[in-house]
Amino acid sequence: MLSDIFYPDNPKKREQLIRKGQELRDLMKTNFRVTNQLADAMNKYLSCSFEHISLIECATLRENCSLIVGSVSNIMAVIERIDRELKDKLEPGLYEKLRKMSLSSAAFKEISKAFEEVGGAATVEAAVFIGYLIDNVTTLANVIKTYAIIVAGKFACVKLSVVFLGVDMIVKDFIGKFERDQLKTALEEYDKVLDEFRPASEQYQDKITYVRMKIEIEKDEMLA
Repeated sequence: MLSDIFYPDNPKKREQLIRKGQELRDLMKTNFRVTNQLADAMNKYLSCSFEHISLIECATLRENCSLIVGSVSNIMAVIERIDRELKDKLEPGLYEKLRKMSLSSAAFKEISKAFEEVGGAATVEAAVFIGYLIDNVTTLANVIKTYAIIVAGKFACVKLSVVFLGVDMIVKDFIGKFERDQLKTALEEYDKVLDEFRPASEQYQDKITYVRMKIEIEKDEMLA
């Protein structure tokens, strides 16, 4: 661009914004994949019927955020319902053992009837799974919170494909000083979003992966 001669920082800022847009897209894409893995586990262990969600690059950031927020919110609703019902049905000591995952084989047998009534299947894997989810429901809430920040942002109506392709398409009508100001504003917004979104996404991904791995380990220990 001719204006780059007078505003030499513009190309650098464009590249920065492209990288930040790419990072946001990659985090969202991974979160969609992890949410689908969580939905599969809910279907398998808790007799749910959640469907997969897919990142839509021709849709806006807001529309994609709404997809994953809706899915995670529905998952949270099931976890919270099961949590409430188990808390009502179990003795306080047994409930705490379930929540803290300190169940012995004998303790599991005591809660199996109540768990079958509220969780769909009285299996060790299901008990381990719901126990960890109950203890980590805040992680899901944090993900929803960070997606709300994106939805409230100035670029929420921009299509994900545009974010991925770069800032030239977002600010194509701005040159020189106007583009420089637009780039500065966009970078500040992306920094704000990523500062919240990056750690929440990583925690969400790590927790769900950890829970899925621990199911088999805890099952063997519980039945030993």
